[in-house]
Amino acid sequence: MYHLRLKGDHYEMGVKRGKIFKKCQVSFPLHLDEFQLEHGKRSEAALRKYFPEVCEEIRGVSDAIGADYLRFASWMLCMGCCMYNLENNIPVEVRGCTAFAYAKGGRILYGRNNDLPPYLREGSKSEIYAPKNGNRFNITTSSFINGEEGINEHGLAAAMTFVMTSLDKIQAGFNSCFIVRFLLEKADNTEQAVSLLMELPIASNCNILLADKSGDMKVVECTPSVKKIRDAESFDNGRIICTVNSFTSEEMKSYDDANGDDYDSHKRYQVVMDSFASGRIKEDYIETTKQLLKGDYGFMCQYDNEPDFETVWSSVFDLESLTVYRAEGDPRKKKFMMDNRLHDLKMRGQAVVKKH
Repeated sequence: MYHLRLKGDHYEMGVKRGKIFKKCQVSFPLHLDEFQLEHGKRSEAALRKYFPEVCEEIRGVSDAIGADYLRFASWMLCMGCCMYNLENNIPVEVRGCTAFAYAKGGRILYGRNNDLPPYLREGSKSEIYAPKNGNRFNITTSSFINGEEGINEHGLAAAMTFVMTSLDKIQAGFNSCFIVRFLLEKADNTEQAVSLLMELPIASNCNILLADKSGDMKVVECTPSVKKIRDAESFDNGRIICTVNSFTSEEMKSYDDANGDDYDSHKRYQVVMDSFASGRIKEDYIETTKQLLKGDYGFMCQYDNEPDFETVWSSVFDLESLTVYRAEGDPRKKKFMMDNRLHDLKMRGQAVVKKH
């Protein structure tokens, strides 16, 4: 996993990344058909309307590597949406992630397993952003510029999980990873993030989990036509919310086009909820959350019979301290390492303010 720091205006950050790509001779498969190019063109217009700064960042990358901006932006906007198998008319975006957040014992924690094809592990990144006019944040991604999960300087965590969408239902708009990036940069808390999200055009089905350091936790179940806000569930020992690769709300289940082919989403969801309800998540919350992600309490990351699928990273966020614990690979085999970069960045900023 690469660890990158970016700061400044968005175009400058894009140019810096593009120069790194060029130096490392990274190539991009920008082979899009007419449907994808049209989807990308229309989605770029939506992205520019709501998040023009990130369009400038994409332009910075494309200028640095010598790629056509609109084709490059279109390629990025098709990710997690319509990089599909045309023969079956179904997107082949293979993702099986689990994300949850809970409030217990005065702690607010977030956890995730990011489950993907193994070839995406080597190119995964944990990036610290300090944009000129926006929140500072730590984002983890199997792509770049956008991401699957992150936490910002205000203690807001945002994460996506993929839900299958048939090709004929995809619309112009934000894919799930650009939603995560947008909310981390623009929102200070869950309430603000939900308000912003409800106004965004959505390209394809997804869940967006939001949690802040005050303990406000929600999942917004999104389709191109409907959004449903789901609240955390309360137990005697606290509150928890979880999302996998399906919709949980009854009224949203008919929008899921996976037909059960979702890498045991129901099983993973139930293991998380049962682990919390039964009191297995206790006292040393960081460690017991890691154990949950490792599969100690039931099926979570045990894809041993799936040669082309695995947990490529596993994360725990402490929303109060801004500390991230991350296993860069299967958490049964890789050690969780502490990442304090966002915490340290915020502390340095506060020290400068006090000095002046």
